[in-house]
Parts: sequence; C-alpha cells; structure tokens
Amino acid sequence: MTIREKQHRDKEIDLTGPHGNAFVLLGLANQLAKQLGPETLMLLHGVTAKEIQKEMMAGNYKHLIETFDKYFGDYVTLER
Repeated sequence: MTIREKQHRDKEIDLTGPHGNAFVLLGLANQLAKQLGPETLMLLHGVTAKEIQKEMMAGNYKHLIETFDKYFGDYVTLER
C-alpha cells in the first residue's frame, strides 16, 4: 500500500522490511533534509531538519511514518 500517491519519487521503502525500521527512517529523513538544504526546507515547509526529526519522534511508529511522508513523500514512496 502506498501511503500517498505523488509523482516523481526517486526511492521506494518497504516498511515491512529492514529499511522500515524507525531508526533507518530517521536517518533517511536526516539525509534528505541535508540534500534539500535548510533554505529549501524552510521555504517548502517552514521547518528545520531538527524540527522534523523532533516531530517524527513525538509519537508512535505510525506518527513517525506519517510525519516522514508529510515532509519527504515527494521523494520517497513508503509501501506496506
């Protein structure tokens, strides 16, 4: 199941596999945030990379996935 349907995604992650681990997703979010750069994150979402990571960790696994998809869903497809 695709979490959100969007065009032009570069990467797919199977949430049932080892790459669906919360720590892997947090690391990937950090990498993507660095690639986008602080100016782009602020322009697109009005947040910093640290704020995204804090939001991802503020709830359960489902919340982490939803937050990841909110900020990086244009670049990564999450599948169950």
